[in-house]
Amino acid sequence: MAKSSTRVRALYRCSECGWETAKWVGRCGECQAWGSVAEAAAAPARATAATPVTTPAVPIGQVSVTESAFRSSGVDELDRVLGGGLVPGAAILLAGEPGVGKSTLLLEVAARTASASATGGARRVLYVTGEESASQVRLRADRTGGVHDELYLAAETDLGAVLTHVEQVRPQLIVVDSVQTIAAPGTEGVPGGVTQVKEVAAALIRVAKTRNITTVLVGHVTKDGSIAGPRVLEHLVDVVLHFEGDRESRFRMVRAMKNRFGPVDEVGCFDLSATGIRAVTDPTGLFVEDHHGRVSGTCVAVTMEGRRPLLAEVQALVTPSALERPRRTVSGLDGSRIAMVLAVLQQHAKVMLHHHDVFASTVGGARLSEPASDLAVAAAVVSATTLTPPPVGVVAMGEIGLAGELRRVRDLELRVAEAARLGFKMAVVPMEPGSRRTPRRDAARMVDGLRVVEAPDAVSALRLMGLLGTPRLTLTSADEATPAQRPR
Repeated sequence: MAKSSTRVRALYRCSECGWETAKWVGRCGECQAWGSVAEAAAAPARATAATPVTTPAVPIGQVSVTESAFRSSGVDELDRVLGGGLVPGAAILLAGEPGVGKSTLLLEVAARTASASATGGARRVLYVTGEESASQVRLRADRTGGVHDELYLAAETDLGAVLTHVEQVRPQLIVVDSVQTIAAPGTEGVPGGVTQVKEVAAALIRVAKTRNITTVLVGHVTKDGSIAGPRVLEHLVDVVLHFEGDRESRFRMVRAMKNRFGPVDEVGCFDLSATGIRAVTDPTGLFVEDHHGRVSGTCVAVTMEGRRPLLAEVQALVTPSALERPRRTVSGLDGSRIAMVLAVLQQHAKVMLHHHDVFASTVGGARLSEPASDLAVAAAVVSATTLTPPPVGVVAMGEIGLAGELRRVRDLELRVAEAARLGFKMAVVPMEPGSRRTPRRDAARMVDGLRVVEAPDAVSALRLMGLLGTPRLTLTSADEATPAQRPR
């Protein structure tokens, strides 16, 4: 008997991420999940013959870019993250935890895009929901003011039906909520599985590219925060956005993890409420408390979220402990970095905290993870320990090393300019590399009314703020006035 021209090989696939291997293993080599690799049907390997091309290749200089120009989504903060707006034919994946506000944000984008048709031409939108009924989405649209004639709504879970709606409606924007709920007939697996998600996403992206339709896919996340489904899904789309937020706070952030049309270090800020979601163009006021007078145990840090500087207040409370091992409780901060800062303060500043409980947190649910907030944390802890309030109108920024030195942070000029814009009077920053001078009053430089003082180490910086020993630099009574431009 003649041998067949095709050969079928054994294939094993991970049910969590879609990783494939030729032999069975107990642990996935991609997502490191145990017991998720199982045998799957493999298509026979066949030779691919040359086929006619759809469009001939042309020199890159003759390719028109007018069809791929940015179009505003109607939400300024989302346009900022996307690099200018929605690109026709682009595939965008928006992922986030349940209840964070993904559907509310995309319904707002769909309504803004549809309402702009009167002035910006026909911008028909198709919103496909697989998680809710059409009436449930309509109720949310009534609450947020998102009912428009050019916004079409369909509740479908079948891929063929979704493609039929695209043929009939012919939209310029498609929102699919979510890709894990759509099933592809004739494809193995259950909706949300690796094979199903790959087939559904590939079909929707193929339609988006051929018809020049902007497509937004909503994706689920796993318990560790990563996007559920195969990693190939992130490779297929053009833009990957993460929607982040704390359930106990109304503040939300959209972060670009992949963007073929713009930067990947941009973030957008939003305020989620019962009436919908709105963009927050200046979110600093959410993270800085407006105290009436000087308060001990507080200090303002300047952190960078992408390319946007944000001011956040760090608060600390230090109390004597009756426990053998004192407590170290943090909220919105990195616990390991707090432990390192406390060790540096005890070793180099002689601030003894081994018999005290230390509580440190941020205001408004802000999350400070970068090392540039080390100096603000140290100032808040020392201020809480000595009950000495720092001067009003002072910001601190700098990474503290194990030797007690202050290290430079990125985008220092942007941080200083943001603090000056909000009316702060003095900024304590790390000393320039190679500089050996001692911090003095006349060594400070002025930036838009903000006095910038450099310090070589954490102890010198704390002395400049009057938290350790005799202050080397003091503010005038006019400087210590509450910043007039600080948002409430």
